[in-house]
Amino acid sequence: MNRNRLILLAGLLALVAFGAVLGLRKASGQIEASLREALGPRASIGAVRLGLTGLEISDLRIRAAPGAWPSTDELVARRVSLRPGLANLWSRGWHVGRIEVEDGYLSMQRSRHGKLRVLPALLDKPAAPGAETGSAPHVRIAQVVLRDVAIDFHDASVRQGTHKMRFESLDASVGPLAFPAFDEATDIDLQATLKGPQRNGRISIRGEFTVASLDAKLKASVQGVDLVALQPYLLKVNEGGVKRGSLDLSLDATVKAKRLHAPGRVTLSGLELASGDGLLGTFGGVPRQAVLAAMKRDGRIEVGFTLDGRIDDPAFSINDNLATKLAGGLAETLGVSLGGVVEGVGGVIKGLLGR
Repeated sequence: MNRNRLILLAGLLALVAFGAVLGLRKASGQIEASLREALGPRASIGAVRLGLTGLEISDLRIRAAPGAWPSTDELVARRVSLRPGLANLWSRGWHVGRIEVEDGYLSMQRSRHGKLRVLPALLDKPAAPGAETGSAPHVRIAQVVLRDVAIDFHDASVRQGTHKMRFESLDASVGPLAFPAFDEATDIDLQATLKGPQRNGRISIRGEFTVASLDAKLKASVQGVDLVALQPYLLKVNEGGVKRGSLDLSLDATVKAKRLHAPGRVTLSGLELASGDGLLGTFGGVPRQAVLAAMKRDGRIEVGFTLDGRIDDPAFSINDNLATKLAGGLAETLGVSLGGVVEGVGGVIKGLLGR
């Protein structure tokens, strides 16, 4: 009798397991169809697997429109996993516990006028006919994790034409993200490598940022970035090139009640310039001979600065404020007059941060 009961129990468990597998396969097919429709005709998906702990997408790719984008692909990801949040059981809206992207690629573009564009296949879509505004669902993502992601940044705002910068080995943890209010403080921990012709530099950003209020506490660090890769931002049209050198930058920014306070420091090391215009030549608007003399004497140039101002003041510009602070510090360090320095350093800052 006991043996019969065990056989019956085993059979029931097998039926339940078989039913669960069939249910998961059906649900996976429905989810894959919905994803393909949402991502558009230029997207492709290798496979979608729905398990007891979440959803996994493999070999996701969104191709760029031919001739309309500087890269072949807008987005590529070998693996994307999504784990739902337990709050879905009792809270309003959608709750995602974790989204993880591995071995990914993203291309970004800044236009001639300084506008940043990312994923136009998704973000530039026109609204669906009859769609109501202000009815976006509430979505909260506890954590987004990026592992080994590469980014191509194509900047058309520079004078010499489109300039490409390559970021690799990007690892990041960001969250929580609350859509559409964005009223929660989001923790950010990001590290990446900026590729250069002669050397690679490291970039690190840590802290927190609240989109709705713009409150922030961020520490940014740039170490050993190749100055050759930054030439379009460092030089004016008629200036000679950079043979070698590196840039370090540190910035400790706080925004509270829309007031910014951000002390920082920039260091140029091992700078060597290509042939220029002799005594009349300049580097970033600074007399060339003063730069070379400082490098020969100290091997590097250090400039400290502090940014202060209200970010909601139309007259306040982070770019212009930083350019002015750096120009004054650079002129003082090199022992030259301030005239002409603001324009040169301003070009660097505006180029790197946007117009």
